[in-house]
Amino acid sequence: MIQARRSVAVDAAVITMGFYASVNGEITPAEQARVSVLDNGFTFGDGVYETLRTYRGRPFHLDRHLERLRRSARRLAIALPEGESAITGDLDRLLQLAANPESYIRIIVTRGVGDISYQLDHVAGPTIVIVVKPLPPFPAEYHRDGVPVILSAVRRNHPRALDPGIKSCNLLNNLLAAQEARARGAFEPILLNETGEVAETATANVFVIKDGVVITPPLDAGILPGITRQLVIERARAASVTVREEPVAVKDLLAADEVFLTSTLKEVLPVASIDGRAVGSGRPGPVSLRLRAAFREYVAGQSP
Repeated sequence: MIQARRSVAVDAAVITMGFYASVNGEITPAEQARVSVLDNGFTFGDGVYETLRTYRGRPFHLDRHLERLRRSARRLAIALPEGESAITGDLDRLLQLAANPESYIRIIVTRGVGDISYQLDHVAGPTIVIVVKPLPPFPAEYHRDGVPVILSAVRRNHPRALDPGIKSCNLLNNLLAAQEARARGAFEPILLNETGEVAETATANVFVIKDGVVITPPLDAGILPGITRQLVIERARAASVTVREEPVAVKDLLAADEVFLTSTLKEVLPVASIDGRAVGSGRPGPVSLRLRAAFREYVAGQSP
C-alpha cells in the first residue's frame, strides 16, 4: 500500500522574502523553482557549482568565480554557453528582485536532463541554476574568539578518484566530515589527504602560522583552489608577510602559533582549538588579525 506523501508546513513568507532562483533563465521564488527529476545533477551529482557573496549588494569577484566554474565544467566535459551574459544577466535580475542588503549566491551547472543512464549523448543541457537568498551577518564572536575544529576521521577524496580541485556537486565527502564535526561539537572538520597530511576543511582552506611565517597546503595536496585563499596569499605578500605553499603535517598543525580558515563566507576565520586543544594562546593571533584586516581593507576598496 502506497502511503500518502507527507506534507511539510513551510512559512512561505520566510522563504520568499529575498529568496529567488533562476532555472535556465526562468526566475521564480526559490520554493517554486523546478528542475527535472531526470536531471543528471539530481540523479548522478553530475554538475559543478560556485558559492559567492555580495558586498554592498554586488557579487564579490564574480570574474574569478566564473573562471573557476568554467575550469570545473571543462574537467567534467560540461559545455557552458559562450560568454558570461547567460549567467551575469540572470544574476543581476535576481539580485535586483531580491533586494537583500547582502546576498548569498549559488550558481549550479549540471550536464542537463538525461534518462538515468551513463549514455551522456542522451543528455540535453546544460541546466543552469542560480539561487539568491539573504546573507545574514557572520557571528562577530567567531572572528573575535576563534572557532573549534576537529581532525576528521574522514579522508579527503583522492585526486585520482574525484579531484577536490573540481568544485563538483558531489559533496558527500564534505558532508560526512561536517556531520562528524557537528556530532563532536566543532565548527569545522579538518580533513587529511591520502598521505595523512592536512588538506582542507569541509568548506574552507587551512592556513597555519609558525614564527610569523604563513603556510598553507599546496594545490597538489588535494584541495580546492579557493578564491579567498588566493586573495589572502596575495594580500599577505603585498604586506611583506612570508607565505609558503607546502605540505602541512598534523604535528606542525598542532604545534602552530596560529591557525585560520578562509572561504567566501568565512573570510579569514581564526581557529581557537583543534580536538579541544588550544591553538597558541587559544585566542586569535596577531598575524591572523593582520591578514583579516588586510582582507577587509581590500574588500572595502573594491568598486560596488
